[in-house]
Amino acid sequence: MPLDVSKAGELEAVFDSIRKEWGHLDMLVHSITFAPKADLQGGLLNCSAEGFATAIDISCHSFIRMARLAAPLMTDGGTMFAMSYHGAQKVVPNYNVMGPVKAAPEAVCRYLAYELGQRKIRVHAISPGPLKTRAASGLKDFDLMLNDAVERSPVGELVDIMDVGFACAYLATPYGRRLTGQTLYVDGGASIMA
Repeated sequence: MPLDVSKAGELEAVFDSIRKEWGHLDMLVHSITFAPKADLQGGLLNCSAEGFATAIDISCHSFIRMARLAAPLMTDGGTMFAMSYHGAQKVVPNYNVMGPVKAAPEAVCRYLAYELGQRKIRVHAISPGPLKTRAASGLKDFDLMLNDAVERSPVGELVDIMDVGFACAYLATPYGRRLTGQTLYVDGGASIMA
């Protein structure tokens, strides 16, 4: 279904459709991020208040809104994921405003894990290495980030969307039933390197 989390009613329409079609939900993946280009490429000091607010709303608060709508559909428990990046924990040159913005969903995951744990709903942040996505193409010197990830990674390879999917699938199964509130790095080990 079409979904623009900045447009009133679209998120609710998606979850109404899920409720009508399937009646319940087992897993939710939030993989939405956005910052206005001028705020993304201008450095953190030059980020406007409006650009920061937009980035937080779309990249973080929309996950809270999704979780609020998804939780009642997870009648037998479930798992929620929000995508993050290493720049949430460490400074990554040219990541700019997205560093603090991506730190917010990681904290949100921990707090939602606490709030939803009694309902057997687990919540995780997934922090992949750099992925070749349309959103990433807006980052200055993204190709340098890709090359650095390969060079720093102990496995010497970039991760791809399937690697991220496999990690989420594992955590959503009973094998991950006692794990919640974690930030899982799916980056070939690049995040462990100095």
